[in-house]
Amino acid sequence: MFTTVNDFLQEWKQEAAVTQKVLDAMTDESLKQEVSPGLYSIGSVAWHITGAAYYFPSQVGITFEAPDLRKDAPASAAEISGTYTTVSQRLVEAVSEQVSDEKMNEMVNLFGMDMPIQAVFRLLIQHQAHHRGQLTVLMRQAGLKVPGVYGPSKEESEAMKAQK
Repeated sequence: MFTTVNDFLQEWKQEAAVTQKVLDAMTDESLKQEVSPGLYSIGSVAWHITGAAYYFPSQVGITFEAPDLRKDAPASAAEISGTYTTVSQRLVEAVSEQVSDEKMNEMVNLFGMDMPIQAVFRLLIQHQAHHRGQLTVLMRQAGLKVPGVYGPSKEESEAMKAQK
C-alpha cells in the first residue's frame, strides 16, 4: 500500500513510462490484431488502458480534464499513445494538487467495494499492468518488436548477447 502521495506518484511515473514504451511500439496496422474474432484487439486494449487512467481516479472524486475517452479506439497508434501521455500527465498533476497524505486513507466505494484511496491507486497500477501484459502478447502475435517491461524482451536480450 502507498502511505504517501509521493509513494504513489513515484510508482505511477515508473509504470506509466513502461506503458508508454509499449504503446509507442504499436503501429496503425497492428491495432486490429485480436485475441480471437470479436474479442479485444490491440487498439481496444490500449484505449482501455488509456481510459482507466482517467476513470479510476474520477470514480473517487479526483478530477482533471481529459480527451473524450468514451469514443471508440482511434485508428491511429500515435493518437492512442499521445492521449495516454496527456491523461497520465494530468493524473499526476491532479493527484499532486487534490490528494493529501491523510486523504490516502479516506474510504471510498469503487465498483461496489469499500477501500481507501491508496487501494484505488494500487488497483489502477495493477489493472494497467494486467492489460499491458495482454497488449504485449497481442503485439507479439502481430509481429511487432515488443519492448521490455520488467526486463529485456527477446529482441533486447538477443541484442545484448550480440554485443558480448
